Amino acid sequence: MSTYTLRQENREAANVRERDMTNAIRALVMDSVQKANSGHPGMPMGMADVATVLFNRFIKLDPLHPLWPDRDRFVLSAGHGSMLQYALHYLIGYPDMPIEELQRFRQLGAKTAGHPEYGHAQGIELTTGPLGQGIATAVGMALAERMLAVRFGEDIVDHHTYVIAGDGCLQEGISHEAIDLAGHLKLSKLIVFWDNNSISIDGPTSLSTSFDQLARFRAAGFYVQDIDGHDHEAIAQAIAQAKLSKQPSLISCRTLIGKGAPNLQGTEKTHGAPLGEAEIVAARQAMGWAHAPFHVPEDILEAWREVARRGADERRQWCVKTAASPFGDELRQAVKKEIPETVFKDLRAFRRLHLEKATKVATRKASEMVLGIINNATDLTIGGSADLTHSNLTITPGMKHISANDFSGRYIHYGIREHGMAAAMNGLALHGGFVPYGGTFLAFSDYARGAMRLSALMGQQVIYVMTHDSIGLGEDGPTHQPIEHLAMLRATPGLNVFRPADIIETAECWELALRHKDRPSVIVLSRQNLSMLRQADSTEIRSSRGAYVLREPAEPRAITLLASGSEVEIACTAADMLWGQYQIPAAVVSMPSWELFEMQTPAYRRSVLAAAPRIAIEAAARLGWDRWIGEKGAFIGMQGFGASAPASDLYRHFGITPESIIATTRKLIS
Repeated sequence: MSTYTLRQENREAANVRERDMTNAIRALVMDSVQKANSGHPGMPMGMADVATVLFNRFIKLDPLHPLWPDRDRFVLSAGHGSMLQYALHYLIGYPDMPIEELQRFRQLGAKTAGHPEYGHAQGIELTTGPLGQGIATAVGMALAERMLAVRFGEDIVDHHTYVIAGDGCLQEGISHEAIDLAGHLKLSKLIVFWDNNSISIDGPTSLSTSFDQLARFRAAGFYVQDIDGHDHEAIAQAIAQAKLSKQPSLISCRTLIGKGAPNLQGTEKTHGAPLGEAEIVAARQAMGWAHAPFHVPEDILEAWREVARRGADERRQWCVKTAASPFGDELRQAVKKEIPETVFKDLRAFRRLHLEKATKVATRKASEMVLGIINNATDLTIGGSADLTHSNLTITPGMKHISANDFSGRYIHYGIREHGMAAAMNGLALHGGFVPYGGTFLAFSDYARGAMRLSALMGQQVIYVMTHDSIGLGEDGPTHQPIEHLAMLRATPGLNVFRPADIIETAECWELALRHKDRPSVIVLSRQNLSMLRQADSTEIRSSRGAYVLREPAEPRAITLLASGSEVEIACTAADMLWGQYQIPAAVVSMPSWELFEMQTPAYRRSVLAAAPRIAIEAAARLGWDRWIGEKGAFIGMQGFGASAPASDLYRHFGITPESIIATTRKLIS
């Protein structure tokens, strides 16, 4: 059914069938949570009517081709209600979601994890554990759809992003950033269902909020409707109206949490605990569901499978249109996100040129220069910044910005919304068709942290450009000077953190971020100018090893100086002074990426670190460095927060100088 009305001749029978389809969801939810003795039945039972109407009458997807590019995206932002999604997937026939997976809900190794996990099961578009991430990531998905539609035509790119969000999603601060951006860009293919049940874990939402959400969404530029979330015709009419709107939509669905459980519905008791055997029996009686646990009668299951058959027909029609479209092959190629080899060839020439010129620039400026090469060679990259474009240097010549009236550009002004930017970039990456990068100051990675963690958890190629990377930013002071941030980012599994020392390493780190398609990257860049340190050309991308010997003394090492970023230059100066003044041979090791260094063989790591005492130099916290310097090593860096002063004064004040390295060396080897 392509329209919202039920087309069967016997309307009453059709309504009964759809009610039975809804009750199948409620029964599967109750049974699965009860068997696991763990889970959240309330939201899935309350939103079962909305989900049934959405899937039965509107949604466009094909379970046998879950990555079909023109499918509708379904985002369960209220991820604790994961059994709603798993029940739907079983009912419409995803091959990897047999009834046995529902019976293994929340068990080790099951596809039915406690919250939806991207990559664990087919059809799960993103990981939605932390509340608010789903709706914010969906903004990026809806934006990607609009951008691809402009590039390749609405005849082959025309789909919606549907979100189910709860009170918690809308209370989280990231939702404010997300809906503001979505409304500003008029992302009309974004439709949000608010499970407006007035219940949170602690009790009624009135305990903590009296916010007028409908007014908020209207103020943000959304088309807002308020309906009975258990009235199927009202739900269908609201979806149909939302699809006609030129604005993003909010449909407030007034629901009873735990709908169907006669003694517990409408209370917080159904939110995060099994209903109990007695209540499930009572619920079955109240719903008229006289079937054994985990059993769905064949006629009801067959009705649900019609959703998949309709989706398969729509996908086949799309394949015909795509084959006839002059942009069909380009769309398929874009979705693969294959960076053309010309990019890497051009980067190789860039490195060779600037090695010859010994170019001295801040690495944020070097990054801008590198991006100019990348963005000219491929249109897969989509740039942006959290209102710091000309500080992060993330825009390059010829990049037109994206607006509500023109989605043909390649640069997004995210506004002062670091968290929302990171989540939207996750959505762009997950949707397919783009490799997003976005900038802010390293200190503000705190604000983006929640979505950055999900980039890593989902293995998405999102590139974070973090400038003003140390006390070297100077006068803006300790609020803007990152100290613990490198340690926090390096501690995140699956996240590559690059802190390049010069223009050559910056180009190498960008190339590595583009080549690593299965993980996000953070490129950490300086405000102050840095000398070009590489001494010889090499076809090898030396930063790919994570750490390498930048300078090896002619004599056997007496000391090894380890550093990253702007402090590598300080280490090189200290090495020259150690030999010139004291004939102490010092090796300098540049460590642009700890993560890549950890992946090297033990033999390679030993050859780089060697047996001599080691000193680590980094204008950041010590945490993590002890692994590399060993018990007899020393650290020269920050012991507390920074201060407001010119950068050179700060380095002297905090003792991050060649003189400090020399004094520490003499003490270690005496």
